[in-house]
Amino acid sequence: MKPLLPGSTLGMLGGGQLGRFFTMSARSMGYKVIVLEPDPNSPAAQFADEHIIAAYDDDAALIKLAASCDVITTEFENIPADVLNKLSKTCPVHPSASALEKAQDRIVEKAFILSCGLLPVPYVTIEAKSDISTARAELTFPAILKTARFGYDGKGQQTIQSADDIEAAFMQANQAPCVLEQFIDLDCEISVILGRNEKGDSQCLPIAENIHKNGILYQSLVPARIADNIAQAAQAAAKRLADKLDYIGVLAVEFFVTKQGALLVNEMAPRTHNSGHYSVDACVTSQFEQQVRMICGLPFGDTRLLSPVVMTNMLGDLWGDDNSQSPHWDKLLESHTTKLHLYGKKEARIGRKMGHYCTLSDNLASAKEEADKIFNVLSA
Repeated sequence: MKPLLPGSTLGMLGGGQLGRFFTMSARSMGYKVIVLEPDPNSPAAQFADEHIIAAYDDDAALIKLAASCDVITTEFENIPADVLNKLSKTCPVHPSASALEKAQDRIVEKAFILSCGLLPVPYVTIEAKSDISTARAELTFPAILKTARFGYDGKGQQTIQSADDIEAAFMQANQAPCVLEQFIDLDCEISVILGRNEKGDSQCLPIAENIHKNGILYQSLVPARIADNIAQAAQAAAKRLADKLDYIGVLAVEFFVTKQGALLVNEMAPRTHNSGHYSVDACVTSQFEQQVRMICGLPFGDTRLLSPVVMTNMLGDLWGDDNSQSPHWDKLLESHTTKLHLYGKKEARIGRKMGHYCTLSDNLASAKEEADKIFNVLSA
């Protein structure tokens, strides 16, 4: 692959906050960026050279994008795989359609994880009422029912307290294909984000320890407070998944660490990740610059951690039920070690990611204390 140097044009499918940071990083490196996104007010398009406002499967828009770009990438996994296949006939596309397909469906994803010799959370596939008896026999409860497709940030998920509740929950999910996962006695949740090039070389960012509230990421703590053997196993597992996918780009893999010390693969995302936002402020090279580097065939950027950091998500809840109140930015900006990032979204909604801030310190404990103090003021 001949490296694509500054002045080349990069295509981005998707216009959310991940695309926004990618676009900002690419533009700062001297690349042009074209975003294809149906939302006319998309966060990424605010920084792009061109915004193609069209559905992801709009043939005319896809032809225009492929003809205008030197390489195309994505910011989320639910782009239809056949769209990537169409684009790849005339323009390089990273990651590949096959990588996205494996991450778009929890049933397919878990089978792929097992095929790599890794362990997912114990689960049973439920695609029809007849599968419920298997779940009753093989799982202990409580458990969590997740729709196989289009679930994120806690969407499409229901807690199942006993085997007797499975059928009602399955009906509530409109009998869509689901996985039923056993609840895990967790020690912590972590994520590994890596870049992988066409030669098969990969490099990991520092591991993040993730804290969730109501199924949505609240904070990422870096470096993660885990044992060295767990960190090494997680990085090795992420690399194995990337190798089996023959992946090019940036891949995120989320893990559960049990109180017994077991490492379980939760899910993977063929893209940059919310839990990697800290890298913009705390690493030599961010996950977004690494994405640019990987899809352009450039050398890896140094992903060294420069400072302990806590990344805190800000949801639309902070703006109030009627979107009328503004968080106390003055209080946040009083912190001289905190970096604010707002996504440029026009409307705040409950549960919608509106921005984040990164709090840096000489040690993780003080960064966490300061980050929590700020959040308490913002949410007051």
